[in-house]
Amino acid sequence: MKLKPDTENQKLTRKIIGLNEDLKRKKIDVIEEKALTLYLNNQEIVTMMTINDYPKYLAVGYLLNQNMISKNTKIESVDYDDELNVVVVRTKKKVNYQEKLKKKILTSGCAQGTLFGDILESFDKIKLNKNLKIKVNWIYQLSKKINQTPSLYLKAGAIHGCVLCEKNKPLIYMEDVGRHNAIDKIAGYMMLKKIKPQNKIFYTTGRLTSEMVIKSVNMRIPIVISRSGFTAWGIELARKSNLTLIGRAKGKKFYVLSGESRIG
Repeated sequence: MKLKPDTENQKLTRKIIGLNEDLKRKKIDVIEEKALTLYLNNQEIVTMMTINDYPKYLAVGYLLNQNMISKNTKIESVDYDDELNVVVVRTKKKVNYQEKLKKKILTSGCAQGTLFGDILESFDKIKLNKNLKIKVNWIYQLSKKINQTPSLYLKAGAIHGCVLCEKNKPLIYMEDVGRHNAIDKIAGYMMLKKIKPQNKIFYTTGRLTSEMVIKSVNMRIPIVISRSGFTAWGIELARKSNLTLIGRAKGKKFYVLSGESRIG
């Protein structure tokens, strides 16, 4: 795995003392949550609640998944100020973000996700790789490898994970307090590292909602797996875009509710 949760990073968790079920005092790990303010050039865009382990990837991925920048946008710099908890993305050309900010849609995402109206407008134009296949045993293998990987979830809970995979191999494992943050960090990593999405698979610990489907399609990733369940609109959008949606993947069980032709 090229990148995985850093369970030894003391900035990401805090020791808290409380009572357990036996009414005995015990020290446990809890997740740290910080406010990160994102600027695009000179404009403040959003303040996000995040564990703040990869602020630069999160910033670029957020802007990309909101269509405020594209994969062809020339990024001059991404600067992060650790004291102010501010990240600034500077582009070579000015970006028309004012109209996008007017079309804000709040989603069901943990820590309150946000999408912008023109994402749905461009949704129908995206064509996913219909030739990519996933074997049934890959689903089992990915679930086992990912669930056995040391993570902040296993250490402290209260967190979601997203994993970029190729065939039966996990490549990039990101976690955050909201699943949309985790997927945005992967999107930012892929853009900055120039990783192509056409043959990739997403694994997520979160629900397969409309937001998850829209972001996956926007990133051109054809297959999404989750150990959690679906929402009806998420399934509807997945079928509309021919996204393969595999949910409730636990042990030897799963359901495919969209894009069945890629299972082989």
